[in-house]
Amino acid sequence: MEKMTLLIVDDEARIRSLIAKYAAFEGYIADEAENGMQAVEKCRGKKYDLIIMDVMMPELDGFSAVREIRKDQQTPVIMLSARGEEYDRIHGFEIGVDDYVVKPFSPQELMLRVGAILKRSGSLPENVDEVVTLGKLEINFTARRVILEGKELNLSPKEYDLLFYMVRNRGIALSREKLISDVWGFDFFGDDRTLDTHIKLLRRELGPCADRITTLRGVGYRFEKD
Repeated sequence: MEKMTLLIVDDEARIRSLIAKYAAFEGYIADEAENGMQAVEKCRGKKYDLIIMDVMMPELDGFSAVREIRKDQQTPVIMLSARGEEYDRIHGFEIGVDDYVVKPFSPQELMLRVGAILKRSGSLPENVDEVVTLGKLEINFTARRVILEGKELNLSPKEYDLLFYMVRNRGIALSREKLISDVWGFDFFGDDRTLDTHIKLLRRELGPCADRITTLRGVGYRFEKD
């Protein structure tokens, strides 16, 4: 199947880079634009499967850019904003935005929203649920479900994010810094103890599969392969 192409629009290069990294990890092709005007120009020359658009940008804000783009095409749009006011969300939905994500955000959750929107829009077939089975553990990334010995676990949002990230990178030594940066995001203000606490809680939930998470002394953690 041909890879889906996303347009990432944000005036902050680090945010574009972070989203592009996760998009590539999920198998998408990512183009970038640093403001609304660039986004409009790129959409005039190419049709994207989905656009991730920041609201507050120089030259042309995200809402205005979406209105311009929607004159020619109905590409699905996820809006990003540091502001979470109800008015902004309502305004976004009124102009046809498909979803609204408030910064700081979880990159994993953003990618799940991207996949869900592409599936609803018909860009992805309904039977592409990505499932990984590791012994007694079954993980459905698309449905955001974890099954242990036939029973579904009820994890916290961050426990899902942490588990999914580690499983996708199973067999790889993951430093504390990388886990915090990639799972909690660029605006995380906690410390290593936050990560260690979540690992402890996640191991408790995994029960007989807890030993799949190995502590690497002085480094971080590794999720073991079969």
